Amino acid sequence: MTIAFIIWSIVAAVFLGIGISCRRSTKPAGFFTFVVPPEIEDIVHYNNAVSVLWFTAAAVFEIMGLPVLFLEQNSPFCIFVIFGVMFLLIAMMIAYLKIEAKYRK
Repeated sequence: MTIAFIIWSIVAAVFLGIGISCRRSTKPAGFFTFVVPPEIEDIVHYNNAVSVLWFTAAAVFEIMGLPVLFLEQNSPFCIFVIFGVMFLLIAMMIAYLKIEAKYRK
């Protein structure tokens, strides 16, 4: 399961990369694919909040992947990791909608 954890860590690194690109962006950073971000009052603070969201998601995602190192292949306990990822993504969407509502014009 070491290879699975390496792949898991690569995905967490992609989340970090998205967070870094959001922080450096001069235009409002979008969250949902192919959706134009709304008009934002304070772009710098909005982008920082979105980047913190991605950094937090990357850290939580990596921590949730630690059990993968210790589980056997096709273990029934992998379902808990899968459900954890599902709840993480739902929490990210809710957090983003709150960030968007806070900084929208």
